[in-house]
Amino acid sequence: MNVYVRELGRALAARDVAVDIFTRRQAPDVADVVEYAPGARVIHIDAGPRRHVDKYDVLDYLPDFACGVQRFRALTGASYDLIHSHYWLSGRLGTLFAEHWGVPLVSMFHTLAQLKNRVAESAAEREQEVRYEIERRTMAASDRVVALTDVDRQQILRHYGPLAPISVIPGGVDLELFAPRPRQLARAELGWSESERVLLFVGRIQRLKGLEILLRAFARLRDVSARVVIVGGQPGTTP
Repeated sequence: MNVYVRELGRALAARDVAVDIFTRRQAPDVADVVEYAPGARVIHIDAGPRRHVDKYDVLDYLPDFACGVQRFRALTGASYDLIHSHYWLSGRLGTLFAEHWGVPLVSMFHTLAQLKNRVAESAAEREQEVRYEIERRTMAASDRVVALTDVDRQQILRHYGPLAPISVIPGGVDLELFAPRPRQLARAELGWSESERVLLFVGRIQRLKGLEILLRAFARLRDVSARVVIVGGQPGTTP
């Protein structure tokens, strides 16, 4: 999600849309304002300790964060034509500022509490009711909800209902960083046969990602020269 927000800001700024990204300061030595691309800035707001804290603990610091955003606007004279919230915590403040500033609210969630709870393997993996409630209220207050895929859109409707218009906008790709390479050359470097088929999975090894579905489907293949390639790992481990 951090990469998505960063690159979205960069792309919008390249199209002459000025972007300010507000986030909670998580390190003591980071600057208040960081312009990471012409027209795109990250604004670090003091709210709680200057370190990483659990997402549910962040709820206690949202009032301080809201005050910090308002203070920044008052001191700099900044004004905004649209708010784009990402994740449920941002949605809580997005609904507040959209009403207070009289501007439209566009929301994205990237993950959903109800969907995560469906596949949770333990109580520790379950999301709290407050997250679902904030997601629901954010959708209801949004002028537009963005889903990355049609499946994402269907999950929103299934678990939250038609609370706001939903647009499906697939994630973009940085074509300067990612570009096609000759398949034969890539396979030769990896030591793979040119004739075998390759199924690639990239992501954390968690049930939420659906890896077990891929493995069960692959196990049913017959008389096919193929391999599954898994790139990822548990959170906090090296892939």
